[in-house]
Amino acid sequence: MKWATRAGIHIDRAACAWLIRRTVDPGAEFVFVADPAEVPADATPFDMRGVELGHHRGDCSFETILRRYELVDPVLWRIAEIVHEADLDDERYHAPEAPGLDVVLRGLSMIGDDMHTLAVTGPVFDGLYEYFHRQLTLGREPA
Repeated sequence: MKWATRAGIHIDRAACAWLIRRTVDPGAEFVFVADPAEVPADATPFDMRGVELGHHRGDCSFETILRRYELVDPVLWRIAEIVHEADLDDERYHAPEAPGLDVVLRGLSMIGDDMHTLAVTGPVFDGLYEYFHRQLTLGREPA
């Protein structure tokens, strides 16, 4: 299935692409557009103004996707807090990791195109998932 988002991906778009591939569509293909009018007819848009899978009621697109697909994994919701704060910086959540993740993803987006950014940020989100999964399982920070 094709998915479309704005070119120049950063925190929310990179996180959404990872989430889509991890939980919704493992074979997802991504298209990056400069203008929402350029979204292919056969693609599902995300993290763009006026689309179903965008920002709604103070949520970032990552949270919207979690709600839309009824994903209740507490680890994904913990990552959502970090993504939300890095993207919106509205202090809704206590997510001290947000500024660091923001800087890392900004830097990674500076060294390649959007496809490269997706490739290198995927393992970053995989690592966050594993860390918080182990923290939840152990009931403490993993060593």
